[in-house]
Order: sequence, then C-alpha cells, then structure tokens
Amino acid sequence: MQKITPCFWCDGNAEELAKFYTSLFKSSKITDISYYPSDIEAGPGKQGQVLTVGFELEGRSYIALNGGPNYKPTPAISFYVSCDSQQEIDSFWNRLLADGGVANQCGWLTDKFGVSWQIVPQQMIEMIQDKDAARVGRVFAAMMKMVKLDLATLEAAYRSG
Repeated sequence: MQKITPCFWCDGNAEELAKFYTSLFKSSKITDISYYPSDIEAGPGKQGQVLTVGFELEGRSYIALNGGPNYKPTPAISFYVSCDSQQEIDSFWNRLLADGGVANQCGWLTDKFGVSWQIVPQQMIEMIQDKDAARVGRVFAAMMKMVKLDLATLEAAYRSG
C-alpha cells in the first residue's frame, strides 16, 4: 500500500471525477466507493450519497472525497504528464480540455473539475537539461510562446543556432 495518497476535494462529483480520470490512462481503475452513513447528523452529504471513491492511475492510488463546496482546486498543485510523442500530447490535451477545460500557457491546462495539468514531452525535459545554455535558451523561448507544447517546434529550436 502506498504511504501517501493524494485526495481530490469534490463538491458532489467525486465519482464522475474518478471515472473521467480512469478513462484517460490505460492502467487505471476504480478500486472502492464508500457512502455517507445513515446516522450522519452533520456534513455535506446525505445518507447513501457517495462519500469517497478510491482509484488508481498508472498504478498510483488517489481518493476523491465529496466534502462539499468549501474548497476549490488551485494551480499551485498540478499533475504532470510525461508524454513520449506529439500524438500522446494531443490525446491528453484534447481529452482533458473536453467539456469545459481551459488551455493555459506552456503546456498547462485546467480540466472541467478545476484541476491543473501539465502535458509535457519527455524530450523537452531532456533538451532543457542540456549543458549548452544557448540550446536551453532557444527551447525555453520557444516554449514560452506556446499554449499546447509542440514537440517538432521545440526540437527545431534545440537544433537551430
């Protein structure tokens, strides 16, 4: 069992969030669902409503908690998805933006649940770790002009000069 498990605070849509995220990643599944008990006197949920949903994404455990409207996600914490190809970038980008997501600068987006994601080509990380400062600068400058990251443009910036 994983020692630390991230928890998504939700306002009645924990099961929807878990189903959506598990549909995005190949090695993913919902592992358990708990419900508000019958003897609850105070709280955001009513008897029989979903309290928590446990799920796994690529072998890592998460929990979604229907805790009410008190808290909203913030971009201060985001999920970083390392991609191997432009096709994979495009796929995650399009699916996470579906139904109300918002594209942001430099490969960041906010999905329909308000959760921030970074969709990043692994090759770019290797490029910006290069010891050649001029190459790194060109890649970084190219990235700063992008919304969705374009691997071919980043690679061209890396090779130019």
